Amino acid sequence: MTVAAAAVRDPQPKATQRFDRILLASEGRQISGATVSRAIELAAPGAYVHVFTVARVHGVAFGLPSPGLLPTKAEWAEQRNIVDKTIGRLERKGLKADGHVLGTRNAAKKIVQEAAQHNCEAIVMSADPDRNRVVGNVLWTQEPQRVRRRAKIPVFLVVEESD
Repeated sequence: MTVAAAAVRDPQPKATQRFDRILLASEGRQISGATVSRAIELAAPGAYVHVFTVARVHGVAFGLPSPGLLPTKAEWAEQRNIVDKTIGRLERKGLKADGHVLGTRNAAKKIVQEAAQHNCEAIVMSADPDRNRVVGNVLWTQEPQRVRRRAKIPVFLVVEESD
């Protein structure tokens, strides 16, 4: 069975092992306390956690990037703040952490590339509940599910409870 087939059959891996290198990623949403806690419980003592968020580029105009479609200074600052707060939480728990923000239109692709670049053994993300693939393919909020389908390493999605 291929990794992709296993991910479709059992979308949430059961973690019995701890990981030395974890990517804690976000497609632009806040990284919740539950997501940080999940990363901490998956981390081996002294593990390295790379925090990565995406500042969304909304598209292109006439095939070229347009300044009006790029993230604003406030959006960049918001994403940097998310990364800084998350790194602080992880370091208080005794984990080595660093991170950065990247602007892109294809968040799933960049998150998987970032995990490979940092030799991460698992990815942890906040997520909305799974939606139908036809509807989910056009929703930005379904980006974590696209990461799960694309990644060759375990992806742990922490589903946010709606009130």
